[in-house]
Amino acid sequence: MQNKELLQSYHMAGLFTLTIRLVVGWTYFSAFWRRLILENKLDPETAGYIGEKFNHFLPNALGIKPMIEYLVSNPDALWWAMAAFTIIEGIVGLLLMLGLFTRLMSIGVFSLAMGILLGSGWLGTTCLDEWQIGVLGVASGFTLFLSGSGKYSLDYFLQTRNYKITQYKLYNWLGSGILPIQLNSLHKIVFGGALAILALTLFTNQYFHGGVYGTLHNMTVKPKVEVTNSTIKQDVLSFQLFRVEGADVYGSFLIGIKLSDANENTVIELDQNALANFPKENIKNNYVAKIKSGVHSMIIPLGAKATLQIKDQKLANLSSGIYKIILTDISGATWHDTLQIKN
Repeated sequence: MQNKELLQSYHMAGLFTLTIRLVVGWTYFSAFWRRLILENKLDPETAGYIGEKFNHFLPNALGIKPMIEYLVSNPDALWWAMAAFTIIEGIVGLLLMLGLFTRLMSIGVFSLAMGILLGSGWLGTTCLDEWQIGVLGVASGFTLFLSGSGKYSLDYFLQTRNYKITQYKLYNWLGSGILPIQLNSLHKIVFGGALAILALTLFTNQYFHGGVYGTLHNMTVKPKVEVTNSTIKQDVLSFQLFRVEGADVYGSFLIGIKLSDANENTVIELDQNALANFPKENIKNNYVAKIKSGVHSMIIPLGAKATLQIKDQKLANLSSGIYKIILTDISGATWHDTLQIKN
């Protein structure tokens, strides 16, 4: 196939993927548009701060949990990361829609989508929202890298007018036009890449949701709180809470905390009014998503982790034995932990 005919084939491929380029480009540019133009979601002091939403990814992220935990534990670093992420999304989305440096932007799409997939692929209350966004973004990024952009793009404008930048060999890797790969090799790359992305799709579908075999599960439907590190020292009960499941847009509403002995006799109990007025200084939050008292209960956002301390004279002279701490959510769900006192 002559070079001119091959170039025409690439231009046609880029034309056929125009809809994907425009829609995918907008999905990323719109993130920038929403966070900085329509509203300011980069302000840590306002509701809807993007850093708190990022914190929601933490409990069940795949492979990148240590990075997420570091950022949500360090608010300054988190803000810079969210600002950079937002700007990158804006640049990638805008240039992709314009069709400028299409292949470089497609690498951006692939990378951003992979981050979404690994971080939040487990989220989605009514369907597998974030997982679908992630895998479709990965597939779209790969496809757009192969096709480049066609007639309705700035890459095409630069090429057809022979601008100097298009004469560099690197331009075909970063912009559009003929990929400098032998056709036989290209066939293998396309087939291998497609199989690899399908394998990633099936693996993450199974890992996050059991969507390939076995029992389906959705970790976003019901709240789940892990209770750990329960201790009693003198007259202070201390324990750690970590909300690991449930809807990211809706908190867990804690209406009861009870400590009982091995015979199920109640030692102390806090009702929802007590939790609504729980002392702020007795909640030691770890991350930007914070456990706090609400109007009628204690609110535990998704991904929030904190140590709670309850001071009561009844705890000062407890006899030896096993004790159980029981937390009750407004939904009726309960979570518990046990501790042992040795005198």
